[in-house]
Amino acid sequence: MNTDAALPAVKPHKRRKPRTTWSEKLFHLINYTLFILFGLATLLPFLNLISKSLSDESAVISGQVSLFPVGFQLSTYAYVLQDQMFLNSFKISITITVVGTLLSLFLTTITAYPLSKTRLRGRKWLLLAFIFTMLFSGGLIPMYLLMQNLNLVNTLPALFLPAMVNVYNMLIIKNYFEGLPESLEESAKMDGASNLRILFSIMLPLSMPVLATIGLFFAVYFWNDYFAAMIYITNPSLKPMQLFLKELLISSTGDFLRNNNLDSSMNTTPQSIQAASILLATLPILLVYPFLQKYFVKGVLVGSVKG
Repeated sequence: MNTDAALPAVKPHKRRKPRTTWSEKLFHLINYTLFILFGLATLLPFLNLISKSLSDESAVISGQVSLFPVGFQLSTYAYVLQDQMFLNSFKISITITVVGTLLSLFLTTITAYPLSKTRLRGRKWLLLAFIFTMLFSGGLIPMYLLMQNLNLVNTLPALFLPAMVNVYNMLIIKNYFEGLPESLEESAKMDGASNLRILFSIMLPLSMPVLATIGLFFAVYFWNDYFAAMIYITNPSLKPMQLFLKELLISSTGDFLRNNNLDSSMNTTPQSIQAASILLATLPILLVYPFLQKYFVKGVLVGSVKG
């Protein structure tokens, strides 16, 4: 006899969602409102720049452009992309960013790896020395005299050599290394692997989240830095993008026509030239950021948990 058919069907118990109180709803409403306002405050200036760069000359001069283009045109971008000074500064910034990021990431990593090992003799005093340099520096004048004595003034290495090892980023990578299992290194040593082999074959592949995050930090720093170029560079052919933009923004209204292409400059204004130049200078970082965004939370949080 089948007794299962006689038993009543038992309905699965549904977990009731906790009720949201009015205070929680008000809290969420305030949070969403603030985040929307902060997002708009960040987005609106970019929309205004895009509109000015795409608007007609008369609309920009008369102040009719706000968030949407008035009289669509692309001659401003054609003019900026034909400017040899803009293109040269763009190449200089790309060179500095790529070379500086790779060298900085390499030196910071090989500095963080031995400092992550408690067996390193004098580790405590070395960390104190690095932290001291993070809190105190020799100052601008001694740094300029050092660059001058090394014959690095008006050279590209002067724009990235002083920032080769960032102590804050080094500490993040060090803490990430400390969070990796020690059994991996011990098993590799039993197989006869050297310290460099362990670092490049085991530790670095496992540390891609923090390396990608710190690499983007370095890239943004080198791309946005103009102060070092303003101090060490006087040769116009070596000026990076940010220094070019600074001089463009503070220049008079008649100084923006640097080339002799009158056809492409007939429908441009100083405001539209500045807007187009700023937007084009922002594109490289905007194109790189989405590919590395997924590493941010994992790379920075895991690397900053341990003290």
